[in-house]
Amino acid sequence: MEKRYSRNRLYLTSDDQDLLKNYPIFLGGAGIGSIIAETLLRFGFETITIVDGDTVELSNLNRQNYTEKDIAKPKVEALKKRLLSINSHAKISIHNCFINSNNLHELIKGHKIAINALDFSSDIPLLFDQVCQENGIPVLHPYNLGWGALVMVISENLGLDSLKKEKVIFNEVNVVQYVSSHMRYWGNPQKWLEDIIDKYVNENKQLPPPQLSIASFMAAAICTKIAFNIATNQPVKKFPEFYLTTLDL
Repeated sequence: MEKRYSRNRLYLTSDDQDLLKNYPIFLGGAGIGSIIAETLLRFGFETITIVDGDTVELSNLNRQNYTEKDIAKPKVEALKKRLLSINSHAKISIHNCFINSNNLHELIKGHKIAINALDFSSDIPLLFDQVCQENGIPVLHPYNLGWGALVMVISENLGLDSLKKEKVIFNEVNVVQYVSSHMRYWGNPQKWLEDIIDKYVNENKQLPPPQLSIASFMAAAICTKIAFNIATNQPVKKFPEFYLTTLDL
């Protein structure tokens, strides 16, 4: 095992580490995706494609992998610079654009895992999943829940579109409400999460959901372990199952 990854020993074999180096991961969205990208890279995934057409804003700095010097710069460019400062030999490909129905099929080609970190401001996140399902690419959905992190894995079969309700606009809230209801049904209610959902819904404003840096790093850790399991043919939980980690101490 090369010196860069020598402290990964015992957790990973040399063969595992060699496998990850050229294992191509597609990252749609460089918000929470910016933290995930760095965690993947430091773990050993050195072949990452990042797509996002957004620029860095001051409000991103509480939870995303950027600094004040990055404000107003394209997220993908700032993130690539950051990642290459960690590993100059990494193969980091970027596309400074938003994913849409016209470019998605071409962008996703050649990747073995996709991470759907897109905002649910349109149907594009669901289309993202559909295209990946058609191409046999597992999709990881990370969610920042403030004091906790949620990750779902979409495979060839069931997708998040199964949670859609007639005449209701589908977004992240629907996904979190599904998880919250599931936990309560099985006797493990997450009252802190239920309270946040209620408060957010009652804001009655067009505001993005509240998020904390804590959960960004938790979600990144979960995504990296799932990606490792997929790459090394180990089992993972697939939707409608999910991974939920909390700091409800």
